[in-house]
Amino acid sequence: MIVLLRDKKIRFLDTTLRDGEQTPGVSLSPTDKVEIATALSDIGVHVIEAGSAVASEGEREAIRLIAQAGLSAECCTYVRALPQDIDCAADAGADSVHLVVPVSDLHIERKMQKTREQVFSMAMEAVEYAKTRGLIVELSGEDASRADMEFLQTLYAAGIEHGADRLCFCDTVGVLTPEVTAEIIPPLCLAPLSIHCHNDLGLALANTLAALKAGASCCHVTVNGLGERAGNTPFEEVVMALEHLYKVDTGIETRKIYPLSTLVSRLTGVPFATNKPIVGTMAFTHESGIHAHGLFRDTRTYEPIAPELVGRMRRIVLGKHSGSASVKAALTELGYSPNPRQLEEIVKRIKTLGDEGRRVTDTDVMAISDAVMLLECRPVISLKQYTVVSGTNVIPTASVTMQVNGKEVTGAATGDGPVDAALRVLQQSVAVAGDIRLDEYHVDAVTGGTDAMVEVTVKLRKDGHTITSRGARTDIIQASVEAVITGMNRLLREYHEKRSTNTD
Repeated sequence: MIVLLRDKKIRFLDTTLRDGEQTPGVSLSPTDKVEIATALSDIGVHVIEAGSAVASEGEREAIRLIAQAGLSAECCTYVRALPQDIDCAADAGADSVHLVVPVSDLHIERKMQKTREQVFSMAMEAVEYAKTRGLIVELSGEDASRADMEFLQTLYAAGIEHGADRLCFCDTVGVLTPEVTAEIIPPLCLAPLSIHCHNDLGLALANTLAALKAGASCCHVTVNGLGERAGNTPFEEVVMALEHLYKVDTGIETRKIYPLSTLVSRLTGVPFATNKPIVGTMAFTHESGIHAHGLFRDTRTYEPIAPELVGRMRRIVLGKHSGSASVKAALTELGYSPNPRQLEEIVKRIKTLGDEGRRVTDTDVMAISDAVMLLECRPVISLKQYTVVSGTNVIPTASVTMQVNGKEVTGAATGDGPVDAALRVLQQSVAVAGDIRLDEYHVDAVTGGTDAMVEVTVKLRKDGHTITSRGARTDIIQASVEAVITGMNRLLREYHEKRSTNTD
């Protein structure tokens, strides 16, 4: 009987905390892992591979905390076909093990320096032992895409006979194609089968979907596609492809996708590409006049899904490609009501700024509009002085003295670095006038050399409203302070005041 993909119950095993943490430079504390695991469980992930229990005491502590957190998701840990790995998993309180054994001759002979028979025996003994420890077992074939399929099928069948609950096919170095996947997966579905893909050649998503169509019932994923080398199959992309293209009810709360992605990015320190599908900064951002014009009439013209479905908002940015419709819409959002002649001049100046190769921020647009419409922007904040202290044996500390709504405010704060300290104290000092959050921070070197001009762009948020602002200096701290102060002043203006003039 043929089962359509949309009629299948698909499960998700998220390995952000294991395979994702193997991203070079990423190291998560037990507290970080619990926070991410909680978010994964809340969004609807079925199994969380929380780490490798045998790796360190910190890993075991993280697994213990996750197992004891009362999450709805199953707590899993990676193990080799070794009794000590299995004992560590069971003692840490894991529900299941991802039991990984090499199945390609390359891995068996070159990495393990063993024979097929030896690996087969180790795998069966490990499955049996894990079951005696009360663990759910997912028997996983490492480098399965380069294995002898007859050997792999024999190992899978024997694994089930020895007590394995689930199976997993690993495309360890990302060499599958969707066509091959569709051919080799069906004979291997001897029990619930997972697909675990790496993205070395950019085919992880396509191969994962092909495997699910061919009979696999679970996909291994990581948030933001984290993982070794080019990473693993991205969780957010699989979910939305299944939901939107294949009409599968995944059970995932898709509106929590973007908050989850930003959480993982923040805790791992790995930013996602600006043009990354679903969660990248530009995924729902438009500049082109033609595109923006179409969006104003029907958002489906240039968006495959509504940004709200994944917890995002649509954004129109302005630049040399912008037309009068998008500029007018942006000005309306910022509280401006220019007449036709003023709008024409504002569009002209925005295009000129874009032609100079500069990123056009909201504060640029507001400054241009104020100048064209002869409006006055009275600053809410004026900076009198700031001091930053930093060094090898000193905690970075910043202090400021500011005028906020005519009152002098002095404050100090520490941070992870001098820039962080400076921005923290600015946020604290303006709290009397409003709660302003820093959502994004971006740095570009405009010129080369040690005295390079640095351009800092920030995105600030207050009461649901956001604004982008820029500062440019040879000193990165000065540029950062300038960008934030300018943006704060704009946000703290009466947001809904009507900014228009009576001239024609």
